[in-house]
Amino acid sequence: MKAMKFIILTVSMLWLSMMTMAQSLTQQTWDFQYGDPAFTEPYVDVDEWRDQPVRHHYIHGGFKSNGTRFSFYFPEKEQYEGRFFQYITPMPDNEFIVQNLPMNEYNSIAFSIKNGAYFIETNEGGAVDLSNPMANDPTIGAYRANAASAMFSRLVAKELYDCDRPYGYCFGGSGGAYRTAGSIESTQGVWDGAVPYVMGSPYAIPNVFAVRMHAMRVLDKKLPQIIDAIEPGGSGNPYAGLNEEETQVLKEATAMGFPLKSWYGYKEMGIHGFIVLYPTVVMLDQAYFNEDFWNKPGYYGHDHPESFVGYRIQQPTRIKRFVYTDEAVKVGLIAPVSDADRGSADKSWAIAGGEGGKPVAVELTDKLQQVQFLGGDLVATSGDANGEAFQLSAINSTMAAFGPTVSDANLAKLKVGDEVRIDNSNFLAVQTLYRHMVPEGHLAGWQMFEDADGKPIYPQRPMQLGPVFTRGAAGTLPTGNIHGKIILCCSIMDREAFAWQGDWYRQQVRKSLGHWADQNMRLWYTENALHGDQEDQLDDKTHAVAYNGVLQQALLDLSQWVEKGIEPAPSTNYKIDHAQVVVPETANERKGIQPVIKTIIIGDDKNGSVTHDGKRIEVKRGATVEIHAVAEVPAGQGKVMLAQVSYDGKDYTEQVDLSNAKYSDNGSRVEFTIRHQFKDKGTSFPTVRVASQRKVDTNSPFARIYNLDRVRVVVK
Repeated sequence: MKAMKFIILTVSMLWLSMMTMAQSLTQQTWDFQYGDPAFTEPYVDVDEWRDQPVRHHYIHGGFKSNGTRFSFYFPEKEQYEGRFFQYITPMPDNEFIVQNLPMNEYNSIAFSIKNGAYFIETNEGGAVDLSNPMANDPTIGAYRANAASAMFSRLVAKELYDCDRPYGYCFGGSGGAYRTAGSIESTQGVWDGAVPYVMGSPYAIPNVFAVRMHAMRVLDKKLPQIIDAIEPGGSGNPYAGLNEEETQVLKEATAMGFPLKSWYGYKEMGIHGFIVLYPTVVMLDQAYFNEDFWNKPGYYGHDHPESFVGYRIQQPTRIKRFVYTDEAVKVGLIAPVSDADRGSADKSWAIAGGEGGKPVAVELTDKLQQVQFLGGDLVATSGDANGEAFQLSAINSTMAAFGPTVSDANLAKLKVGDEVRIDNSNFLAVQTLYRHMVPEGHLAGWQMFEDADGKPIYPQRPMQLGPVFTRGAAGTLPTGNIHGKIILCCSIMDREAFAWQGDWYRQQVRKSLGHWADQNMRLWYTENALHGDQEDQLDDKTHAVAYNGVLQQALLDLSQWVEKGIEPAPSTNYKIDHAQVVVPETANERKGIQPVIKTIIIGDDKNGSVTHDGKRIEVKRGATVEIHAVAEVPAGQGKVMLAQVSYDGKDYTEQVDLSNAKYSDNGSRVEFTIRHQFKDKGTSFPTVRVASQRKVDTNSPFARIYNLDRVRVVVK
């Protein structure tokens, strides 16, 4: 009985202690002296313990001086190791993004707490109004709101742990990479290191999207044969069967940096983040769209009008009725944004709209001309909105969906019965704008548009648009003058931030820091990875791997580099060949931290003949095919701990038993053979995916670093 009373008393005292702390934090007046006058009077309005996705102490608050809000996720005291990780989103959104994600290998809260860190996310001052993105001070969303929140978090950590100054590390991808680099350049004493990933250059926007859209239009019906040529066991010549225009367009896209292997996803990749950039591009250079492109020599619209036959739509019609979210989703005009999409490197821009009950589309009185429609405008030709253009993201036979940049105020001007024109002229014009904005300095990707004297061969626009967008995202232009250590992670198959731009930033750091650059920066390239930081980027999971394990290991290595002076793995060994990043074939020569895997088919006369250096076999139905795999991790970077096989191109349904595999003495290299009977006619691409971990822990989903390789099996 006494023991029971003691237990009850102890629990009660613990509960009372926690409640007292909660009251002290939410009611406390903080002595916060950061030095930025825009950030004063921080407050805490939520202080509680939570068990999802893992046990943590949750703190929410903000600054009374502006709209900045933050969420802090603290581990229990015995888990805390004196650091924080802070996620910087591609564009300002909200401070609840990560807490709404499932508990899996991509959950940054669980990852941080497991590794002795508290986690920070903020709303970066508040979500951007996409209809007026230039309205606010870009430095607030770019780094100042995050910096003030990080500095305040140290006061909270002191209250919770009675600790010394926590080390701090920020990370962000895509637009968040600009902002992460801008953060470590524009501040001192806030973050000790940074991990930007899938980063562009100041000349990426709108050019990487424009050249891709141009190729998508011109190569539309030829992309299947191009893809087949570069798949394992293909001809290797993607230009076979292309006409003169198609050949030039494919060469231009490749020479700008679009990776050939990434065309496999052409049906699903769309125009990506350009959907939110398009209206500003048109606004900044109206003469190009209204006059020059279609009317002046040297521009594609004037020089090659035949190229646009069957692609250009300028159709007058009327508004029959307005369409709302549920119906637009049901008919496939728009796709809703999930919690996992918000704040992600790949889909943070994909805002479906429809909040507050506003319409997201219109039904028209006439059936629309069917063209390849990547985007365009609804131009009002009567009524209160007469003369105004409303961005469109998609059309079907009688409906047109608005893009995310359409303002509520302008939308309210449209009425049922108004005369309008569906017009994609500007969207077609933007597709070759990259030819007319050649940067100075013979930058990779644009050298093909210069003559022998280095002068542009096409008429040039009066201003470079890329730096305008970069400054809007990062609050500044990247200079490479970093204040802390940095590990930059880029993807070789990146379709949105072409891989050569990682090297561009590395050169900026070298210019700024000189011989100190390599002592403060690493650049790791991930093979077979795209731009997005989610695994389910496309239905086909056998062409690309997620790079999150590389990102997580980069954060862990960065913290050890800063806190203990332990050098991380060297930068990936690579070369830039006509704006394409090329890496060596073997792991130890390639360096970095990603495993390298090579698969070949083992065949004989009974099973069929093997061709294309072991990458292709033709067999009769029912034949069993053997595939031999060799996977190797760069020296000192761990061990292959997982191998999976996919035969259907979608899911990895077979787990390889590595207990019987042949490992090298140090465990960095493994060989194994798989066998499969092919019962159905057709062509398939068996894919072997492996994962390595620095410290193998089969119970932990974190810091698993993936790679894959494919072969072709043709069953007659």
